[in-house]
Order: sequence, then structure tokens, then C-alpha cells
Amino acid sequence: MHLNDLKLAVVGLGYVGLPLSVEFGKTRLVIAFDIDSRRIVDLQNGRDATLEVSQEELSDAKFSVYTSDAEDLKNATCYIVTVPTPIDVHKRPDLRPLISASKIIGAVLKTGDIVIYESTVYPGATEEDCVPVLEKTSGLRFNKDFFVGYSPERINPGDKDHRLANIVKVTSGSTVEVADLVDRLYRTVVTAGTHKAPSIRVAEAAKVIENAQRDLNIAFVNELAMIFNRLDIDTEAVLQAASTKWNFLPFRPGLVGGHCIGVDPYYLTYKAELIGYHPQIILAGRRLNDEMGAYVAGRLVKALIHKRIHVQGARILVMGLTFKENCPDLRNTRIVDVISELQDFGIDVDVMDPWADNARAQLEYGITLINEPKSYVYDGVILAVAHQEFAEMGACGVKRCCREEHIIFDLKSVFPRDQSDLRL
Repeated sequence: MHLNDLKLAVVGLGYVGLPLSVEFGKTRLVIAFDIDSRRIVDLQNGRDATLEVSQEELSDAKFSVYTSDAEDLKNATCYIVTVPTPIDVHKRPDLRPLISASKIIGAVLKTGDIVIYESTVYPGATEEDCVPVLEKTSGLRFNKDFFVGYSPERINPGDKDHRLANIVKVTSGSTVEVADLVDRLYRTVVTAGTHKAPSIRVAEAAKVIENAQRDLNIAFVNELAMIFNRLDIDTEAVLQAASTKWNFLPFRPGLVGGHCIGVDPYYLTYKAELIGYHPQIILAGRRLNDEMGAYVAGRLVKALIHKRIHVQGARILVMGLTFKENCPDLRNTRIVDVISELQDFGIDVDVMDPWADNARAQLEYGITLINEPKSYVYDGVILAVAHQEFAEMGACGVKRCCREEHIIFDLKSVFPRDQSDLRL
């Protein structure tokens, strides 16, 4: 199949799929599909709830057609799957969205079609888990009647500098010819270039270790923060001093949430255990990072006690709920761990976040956001997310929310060291 003959469909219009649809839709027809009909109506009206794509960018993608009708996918010959790959309550891979998307595509798959997966998975998932679903649903044969590719997403939510077009794209295909076609397809929209991996499994493995590596590095500095706290040393000051060496990696301690870093390592460890290897370093990093919410809450409680502030019934303001700054993404936010732990101590917690959607916060976590903090009522404030709005408030603005005796816990080191009581 020639590159110009490909008729594209993008299945899943979240943080990954929508920017992809918009970029391709600038120059070619794209059937942009999502099972959420409300999402489709919003996009047809030029609104993107994720804030990844502006109204102007949606307008520029004049060849994108948004639909929730699976019948419209019949007109495509190349399907790009960009659905979530979360973990379940037992921290095992949840492939249900991926399998569901494969069934939807399998129902319309035709001879000669190509299915490209972008969702993060463990090595082997595309060919071992997805392809059998495509074969069973379509009745077609893999690498005879239809073909697959894998090109892992590298979207960084909220990042307006690193966008789809200027991030190198890893590509792969189930045959040499398909790998070449997939690579050329992405090169039409990715100006930073591509890297054609020798196999789909290599491309899958490359993606899953990117975030596992970041997770381990953050776990390292989180452990340093715990050590330096006991030594009464400011962690941020240590990291700034160490960063003067040219090859020191600039990671910072914090709560590790989001759709990637706190999730992807479990995909790799799950696969490792399936083949009889029990990962030690990766899981150790995961355990440490997962415990940071309890650690943060514990430090705040100790500080309250030290100031003779009665813990049970204390009022705490948590500033920020999204998993990162200047972004509405609430997926897998670990700030909920801090909130839950504080509530277990009998503490009353208010949460504010100008970026988060209140309805989604209520639906996902049972948290009702406040619009404005009350004045002079809080025994403590946790600055959990470094939103621009919070930085602009300044330490004085934050302190106006507090009683005379209070604790300011600046998790993100937004303010100068002498303007807060606690930092990681």
C-alpha cells in the first residue's frame, strides 16, 4: 500500500489521540473516533477538555472528522489505537480498553489494512494479546491479510514546548515493508524525525523502560529527602549544589502520579514475573514512591503536634489535585493518598485546584473542590502542585489563609526556604 493511499482512523481521543488526529488532520482525512459521545460533541464545537489542543488548532485540522459511530471506521485502511492502558486495584495491567478497541477495529478490518498501536504495553502485548483479538473478530490472518505496527506515544500532558511534532517518534511494524510504511507515515507529521526499531517488541520495551527509569530516579531522590530530613538538611539545597556537576540528573522528590510514570513500571514487572523473573529494583522504587503520600501526611501531623496544634479536628488546605502543574489531568494523582491519610487522623481537609474539573474530581475520587480558600481558618497548608496561580499568590497570600499558629508544607519548593515550615 502506498503512503498516499492510507485512509487514517484514530481510535481514542484523549491526551494522545486528539493531538495526533489534529496533526494528521492538517493535511489528510482523519476519522477521529471515541466511544464517548459527549467528547465528540465538545470537539465538534471546538472544545478540548484536556486543554492539549486549542480551538484554533482544532480549526486548523480541517480534515479531521469526529465521530462516535463505529460504522464510520469502515472507511479507513489504517487504524491508530490511542486508548488508555491503566492498572487495576491489584496493580496489574488492565488491557480492557485495548482489547475493546481491537474488537471495534476487528469488526471493520479488511484485507490489506494496518493497525498501529500507540498505547503503552509490556513487550509482546501487541502480537500476543491484540493480534489474536483482531484475527478472531475479523476472520482475517495476521501478516497475510492484515498487518500491525507499534509506535509508542510520548505525549507529556500540559507541556507546550514538547509536542507531537518535535518529539522523536519510535516506530515499528510486523513486516519489513510495513515497518517502513509506518515510519514514513509518522515522518509526515513528526519534524523531529523517527527511530525505526527492529521489531515491535523492541519498540514496546523501549517505551515501558522510559518511564520505569524516571520512576526509579524519582524514588532515589525521594529516599534522599527522607534521609536528609532526619539529618535536618534541606534537600533542595543539596540538589542545587549537586546539580553544578555537568552530568548530575536534575530529578526532584515528590508524589509520582499520572498516566505513565506511576503505571508503566507495573506493566514491565508483570511481564517479567510471567517469565519467571521477580524484579527487585523496579518494584522497590515503586513501593517507595507509592508510600510518599503517607510520608507527607505523617510529616505534617508531626509538625502540627510540635506546634501544639490539636491534630483531630485540625483544618488543612491542600492546594492542587492534578498530578502535575498547569494541567487538568487527574489520572492516578497521588495527592489523594495525602488527603486520605490526613482524614484518617481526623483532620478536616479542603482541596482547591483552579485547573481541575470539579465534577471529575467528585466522580473519580469523591472530592469536592472549593473555589476560594477561606481566610485565617487553616491550621496548615500543603502546597501540593506548583500551579502558576499558586506561585503568583506568593507565600504571604498562602499565609493569609492560616491561623496565627500554622504549618506551611511546600512540597514543590515553590517559595524560598524561609517562607515555609516544611519541604520535601
